[in-house]
Amino acid sequence: MKFQTLTDQYTSAFIDYMISQVKDASGTQLEESMRYSIEAGGKRLRPLILFAIVKAFDKEVEKAFPYAAALEMIHTYSLIHDDLPAMDDDDLRRGKPTNHIAFSEATAILAGDALLTKAFELMTTGQHSAETKVKLIKELAFASGNEGMVGGQHADMDGEHADLTLDELEAIHARKTGQLIHFAFFAGGVLAEVKEDTLNDLIEMAYILGLAYQIRDDILDVEGDQEELGKRVGADAKLGKSTYPALLGLEEARAYFEERLKDAHSLNRLIKSRETDYDEEILASFIDSLAIY
Repeated sequence: MKFQTLTDQYTSAFIDYMISQVKDASGTQLEESMRYSIEAGGKRLRPLILFAIVKAFDKEVEKAFPYAAALEMIHTYSLIHDDLPAMDDDDLRRGKPTNHIAFSEATAILAGDALLTKAFELMTTGQHSAETKVKLIKELAFASGNEGMVGGQHADMDGEHADLTLDELEAIHARKTGQLIHFAFFAGGVLAEVKEDTLNDLIEMAYILGLAYQIRDDILDVEGDQEELGKRVGADAKLGKSTYPALLGLEEARAYFEERLKDAHSLNRLIKSRETDYDEEILASFIDSLAIY
């Protein structure tokens, strides 16, 4: 199966499921604000990676919906907060006005808080064992918090107008961007009940592709099309952020990105050599889909 086929097959049902979990209860605009951001589009990259791994090992994708929705809600809350005036001060996200522009700054903050909280409620509702749920809840909390995404976001802010080394930049992005991608691979492997060696390979692939995705994002911020990307371009330079093109130069950043994709393909082939029933094509086509040119 191709990754695009999987995307076409499951995205609509998944979005319907996720939106249905945000029920009007507060008597305010809060739920409207929450739904505004989770309905706003985007690639749904993280949940689709989770689905891809589950499907590649021939497990039932729909059973992964609660964990994938939790992951996407946490990612969406991070974008809402990232766009705030105190952070990146963006007015466009996924081709639409950012949450604090469409509603208010206070509502956007609370919508992000509510999505974060709802995510962990959803993690308890799946059909898997209590042991599996606790394992995934612990991993998602780690990936999302001060040792993961939130800590990486703060380190990224601290790195503005600073001369970072490549190792320092990778350490920031391994948390800021990479940890939620890590969870998608980890959760997919756990839900598919893969062997320990295979889970370790998936975790390594997550690290490589988390970096690749950030390098790609940095390159597109330099030379991408705002209308196609659905957000402002050139924002990183304006904020004085450390990026791969700024550190390595655009051509070397492209080469570094391509090397990460090759590394991911090698790991995918290694998994296939160990797991003969593994559908190698799903992740192979996903890796290929990240290519910029």
